[in-house]
Amino acid sequence: MGFPLQESGEGEKMVFEEKKERCFSIELKSKAHLTNLTLADSSQENVLVEGTLGQLQHASLTDGVVIEVIGDKGVLRINLAKDEIREEKR
Repeated sequence: MGFPLQESGEGEKMVFEEKKERCFSIELKSKAHLTNLTLADSSQENVLVEGTLGQLQHASLTDGVVIEVIGDKGVLRINLAKDEIREEKR
């Protein structure tokens, strides 16, 4: 499954595929930045991915539907619109 962005017919703008599920991608410059990858050997089938993106270089909302966090060691992308984010008071 690819990330939920695709080129439009014009080839210029990225567009969001309307889906109820949310997707993410993690791109690391080296496997050394991956600190933990756990695939559970149980009926629950849990998966844990942990690592470091390094120092924050840039964070943005792309095309109104993709949060992109860029570090010096990798990039995290999540398809999530700004209006779907709410601030939690702790």
